[in-house]
Amino acid sequence: MSSTHRRPDRKDQLAGLAAELFRARGYHGVGINDIAAAAGITGPAVYRHFADKQAILAHVLLGGVREMEEATAAALSSLRRPDGAQVDRLLRGIAEASVERRDVAALWRWEGRHLAPEDQREIGRRSAALLAAWAKELMNVRADLQPADAELLCWAAMSVFGSVSVHRTSVARKRFAELLAALARRVLDVRLPDVADPPTAGSPGVGVVSRREQILSAAAELFQREGFHAVSMEDIGAAAGIAGPSVYRHFSSKAALLGAIARRAADRLLLDAERVRLSSADETEALRGLIGSYVRVLTGSAELAVSFSADAVTYAEEESAELRRIQRDYVAQWVGLLGAAQPSLNPREAKITVHTALTIANDLSRTRRVNQRPCLAGELRALMAAVLDLG
Repeated sequence: MSSTHRRPDRKDQLAGLAAELFRARGYHGVGINDIAAAAGITGPAVYRHFADKQAILAHVLLGGVREMEEATAAALSSLRRPDGAQVDRLLRGIAEASVERRDVAALWRWEGRHLAPEDQREIGRRSAALLAAWAKELMNVRADLQPADAELLCWAAMSVFGSVSVHRTSVARKRFAELLAALARRVLDVRLPDVADPPTAGSPGVGVVSRREQILSAAAELFQREGFHAVSMEDIGAAAGIAGPSVYRHFSSKAALLGAIARRAADRLLLDAERVRLSSADETEALRGLIGSYVRVLTGSAELAVSFSADAVTYAEEESAELRRIQRDYVAQWVGLLGAAQPSLNPREAKITVHTALTIANDLSRTRRVNQRPCLAGELRALMAAVLDLG
């Protein structure tokens, strides 16, 4: 795409440096002077190009949307008759853009909430138009799809491309784009289940939920709905039915509370993964079991979604390192099983594929346009199984 290869002007250079810093430290961990230092200029010089840090983020993200629009327009105008080849060309163009601009994909996923409301609306409007164009093209190829199902599959395809932002694993650029395009095509070919999971019958239990558990549950729900930085300890206390200062009897800070949520979610996943591995007959069965376990934890509470969407700088350094280690160990279990089940994938390709499957589940479970679908849990399992090519 022309915008990718043209010589960047000073404004674009500053935005590119800022994007790298935002991704490494999180939006709240970067100041104008940090951006200026990276560019070798003074803070006031940055203000000649941007009104503030928020404007820099908007410039980066709107530029990313523009590149996606260009890739879509180029693909959809290349053939007169809609068919599978046109879909493949669209997927390949977007995959190439995603590999080229991994930093933009990361910021779009995690930092967009820091934009001014008008910029959020603009990105939302243009993203929705992109999804509508994809869904229309998909329905031309798949006449069996209803509009809402086509939209779900297109959201999942977008998550395939956005998955490059959640890890740093890489392969040769051409192969990376080919792999992403192939994974997206698997997603678009999925036959969605039309029967919801039966409700789980649980006993009412005995006793009363502890105050600590009430606080953790309330905080997880608030962090998921409002974002970590928008929630105060007073908000958490009110949601748990106590005064804000009383929360400090159980947790020393909001960051400590978030750390406890993340550790609990991680422990649940690891324990369930061990149970699945020990009870499975082969690698494919184990992967299906891990998919079921992951979807169950993800859709059962807000903890997992919150722990994976929080800024890295939100956690204490020691705790952040431990959570990263746990996440790496968990992903490594999936990668090892997938490598054994699909020997044609090298370890890096297997890791990219696993991250893609997990990202689809993470994204769709917190996307308001689709996360209230009655069959969502089964749809997530089907999409993840398709990405892992489990048959």
